[in-house]
Parts: sequence; structure tokens; C-alpha cells
Amino acid sequence: MAREFSTVGVVGLGTMGAGIVEVFARNGIDVVAVEISEPALERGRVTLTGSTDRAVAKGKLAAADRDALHERVHFAVGLEALHSVDLVIEAVPEHLDLKQRIFAELDRICRPETILATNTSSLSVTEISVATSRPNQVIGIHFFNPAPVMKLVEVVRTVVTAPEVVADVEALCSRLGKVDVTINDRAGFIANALLFGYLNHAVGMFESHYATREDIDAAMKLGCGLPMGPLALMDLIGLDTAYEILDTMYRRGGRDRRHAPVPLLKQMVTAGLLGRKSGRGFYTYERPGSPVVVPDEATPLATESALADGARAITKVGVVGSGTMATGIIEVFAKAGYEVISVTRGMEKSAKVCEAVKTSLNKGVVRGKLAEADRDAALGRISWSATLDHLADVDLVVEAVVEELSVKKALFASLDEICKPGVVLATTTSSLPVIDVAMATHRPADVVGLHFFNPAPVMPLVEVIRTIRTSPEATATARAVCAALGKTGVVCGDRSGFIVNALLFPYLNDAVKMLEASYSTADDIDHAMKLGCGYPMGPFELLDVVGLDVSLAIQRELYLELREPGFAPAPLLEHLVTAGYLGRKTRRGFRDHSHR
Repeated sequence: MAREFSTVGVVGLGTMGAGIVEVFARNGIDVVAVEISEPALERGRVTLTGSTDRAVAKGKLAAADRDALHERVHFAVGLEALHSVDLVIEAVPEHLDLKQRIFAELDRICRPETILATNTSSLSVTEISVATSRPNQVIGIHFFNPAPVMKLVEVVRTVVTAPEVVADVEALCSRLGKVDVTINDRAGFIANALLFGYLNHAVGMFESHYATREDIDAAMKLGCGLPMGPLALMDLIGLDTAYEILDTMYRRGGRDRRHAPVPLLKQMVTAGLLGRKSGRGFYTYERPGSPVVVPDEATPLATESALADGARAITKVGVVGSGTMATGIIEVFAKAGYEVISVTRGMEKSAKVCEAVKTSLNKGVVRGKLAEADRDAALGRISWSATLDHLADVDLVVEAVVEELSVKKALFASLDEICKPGVVLATTTSSLPVIDVAMATHRPADVVGLHFFNPAPVMPLVEVIRTIRTSPEATATARAVCAALGKTGVVCGDRSGFIVNALLFPYLNDAVKMLEASYSTADDIDHAMKLGCGYPMGPFELLDVVGLDVSLAIQRELYLELREPGFAPAPLLEHLVTAGYLGRKTRRGFRDHSHR
């Protein structure tokens, strides 16, 4: 039988601590909420009141339940108030010496059978536990922010944590309506170990002026379906907190360079730019603590007209290719009112592409997303061809052929001879260097990357890749075209992976390494990222959908270009691909899909 917790103590009433107090009180458990001083205690009380009042206003909590919740909370200054509780959770700032001092005091004050827990997100639970005479009763209970909303709790056991303590805490998590994943004491646990490498990488991307903060954040939200972009998330977490977590993970986690905080992060913390809580971080906020972003000197100006930026007028578009991507791109341009010439190798392929476009447009009509007249008009704008010579008078060519550099270079050399001057030539490559394709022509200033995401008619993001030879006019034209298509165009440099894949695939590779090290299961890792970070899919779900062979190829490209040891593909990923386990398409990847 699991132990019954009737009274719980919470030490530290910042955002996290106050949220933990609310979680317990909501579930009928009496809470002793402790702070270091009266002013700090009052701030905690205000935070709790604000959160519960908002829940009532949104209809998520009855007023009577809110009042009952508050009656279960006893506020007190000083740890002595915790002498008779069954469990204490510490939620003070991430400083090891501070936590050790608190745990030594709790060890002295609390009853011998009381479980002592830390909400640390990055520090060693083991190092905290040795400050007590009861390390077997010390455990990590890592809630996620905001604690009342987020479903995940990481239960962190040390090598000496008693099995019954782990079982009692797991049962408590169930009582709280949380999903727990139980893991060993390792830097960053699951969620932060995977999340913060990605966040740090995004900061590095911004620091090097590779892309703007707006474009980095839009790319990850629209390209991956994430609830927030990485830089906005850093502002929410707090740049000082993020710095502490990264620094601890770097020192405790094998000194992986990708966890070494990017220098810009330290500079911003030193300058007091801590994110939302200080009113300024990567973005500027209405006031300290406000979520409302206001324009600042780095906010891009909304130009009156794209043509003012030197964008060229585009009316006729050529699309070369016969695969899924080409088919989707043809549909997108035709629906947006452009005249489209589809060029494939042979009329048989043209007929197939034509049929695929018709099928997709018909589905739009059946689902009520497209009028029959608009479908007919879109089809009327498309002409079908098997020869590149028909692209002689187009204004823009979008290439969507196979991902082989030799094939693309030969195609662009042909387009260079056929197309009129001033035509923008775009490649949809997702992994090859755009400059290599551009230099196959005598007009590299007119060549850009236009990386659509699959399925192109649905996905709202397009990465606009400018090479060191791309002209500002060609970039402006590409951005204007994206806007006319109803897509969000994000501009970045010509580097392996661009924005989305460069940030996404190292994170996926890290998840594979975590599984490979037997630190956790695929299910628990997927749970952690979906429930702890709000990701639409866990890393192993996503890898099986994308295809393990595709993922491995992208990861190899990133490693070859950046030569970062941490980017080396996980051996387990290579072994699965060698074995032919490629994900859903072969019915076996990280999971068995044969019965689904």
C-alpha cells in the first residue's frame, strides 16, 4: 500500500513553488507554504490568488472550489513550520549550496519518516541528498511550468533512494492527475536535456545573425507545430534560469559543447535582460512580467509594398518535377492566382501529376475548403509540358526534382540558357547547398532556395534561402511570393539544414542517444516532450513518421558541414537504418507499426 500524504510542505513560492502549492491544494491535500520573509510570502500569496482567480474567470474552477483550495494552504515564514508534514518539496533558485543548506535544515526539523523532495530541473539530486542524514528518503519531483496545467512530472531517483519512496511518490503523482516518468539522476533529466541543447543552438543561430529572432521563432512554430518559438520560450523561462541550467548541464553532462551557454546569453544576463520577468530579453515586453510583446528597434518594418523592396513582378511560374512536393507546389501557386507551367520528364508523368493535383483540389471541394468555381479556375491556370523550353517566358521557376546535386546542377544550367534575364530561379532543396546549384548558372544573383514543407498546400512555412551571391531583389521577390501564397517566408543563410532541420534533427538525434544509453524508454521520452514541453509529437513518433533513413541523411549532412562532435549520428539510428527499420513506411522503426 502506498503511503497516504495528508500534509505537504512547499519551500519557495516563486512561479514554480506557488504553482506546486496550487496543484496539491486543488487535489484536497493540506499545504504548508514557506518563504524566507514576509514580503516574499506575500508575493507567493498574490501569485496563487492570481492563478486561481484566472482559473475561475475561465470557467476551469468553481468559486467555491477556489475558496476551499485557499483554506487548505497555510502560509508561514521559516522552515520550522514544516516540522510535522509528510513530504516537503523545495522550489528555490537553482543554486546547489542554497539547496544543500535548506535540505540540511529540513533534515533537522522534519520527522524521520518525512520524504524530502527537490523540484530541481538540472542539479544533481544525489549531491543535494548528501546534505542530509537520510539520502534514501530524498527524491527529485520535477514539475513543469505552469505546474497546475502541465501534465508531466519527472520522478528522479538517486542510486540510494529507497524503492518504497519512489513507489509512494509515483502513487502521489497519479492522485494529482499527473503522468510521471521515473528516471535516474542525470544532468537535465529527460525534458531539459533534450530541450536546452535545442534552445542554446537557436540562441547561437540568432547571435551569428543567421536569421532574425522573428524568423527563427516562426520557423519552429510553423514548421514543427511547436507551441512557442525557442527565443520566446527562453524569455518565458528566464535567461538567468536558462543560463544556470545550461551551465550545470555542461559541467555535469560530459562537457558537451552544445550545452556550453552561448556567449550572448551571459552578456544578456549580465545586462539584466532576463526575458519577460525583466520586461526585456530577446523581445521587449509591455512591462516586467507581461506576456505582451511590443515593437523595439529590432522589430522588422512592415513595408507598404513588396515592390518597394525591389521585388520583381511575378505572374507566370514554372514548376519542374513530378513528385509529391512538385504536385503540392503547383496546386499552391494555381490556387493563389498564378499562371503555372508544370514541366516533367515525359507526358506520362505529366498525366500523373495532373491527376494528383485534380484529386487534391477535389478533396478541398468535398471538405468545403474550396468552391467548385475556384477549383476549376485553378485547374484552368495550369498548363502541362514535357519540355523545359516552355519556360522561356516565365517570371519564376521552382525546381522540385530529386535531391541529387548533379541532377539539380544540370537542370539549372539548362534553365540558365532557356529563361529570360531577370527570372528568379528557386530550388526546393532541403539539404543541399544552394550556392552549388546557383554556380551552375551564369546568374547566381537570381538563384534562391524556396524550401516548402510537406504537404505544401497545408504547411504555412517556406524557408527563403539566400546565398552569398543572391541579390537583395531576388530575396525580396521570394518573400513577396511567399506572402502572395498566404505563406510565412523566413529568410536564412545557405547553411546545412537551414533553420528548421538544423534545430530539429540534433534534438531528435539526442533523443536516440538517450534511448541508446538505456536512460529511459521511447514511450517515456515521448511522454516527456509532449506533456512537459507541449510538443505535438514525441521524438520517436516523429522519427518513425519522417523516416529513419531521411533523418540519418540529414543528420549526416549537418555533421559533415558543422563538424560538431555532438552532431555525429547516433549509432542506434545507423543500425536501425542498416537493418531496414525505416519507420512507418516499412512498418517498423523505433516501434512496430505492423498492427496499426
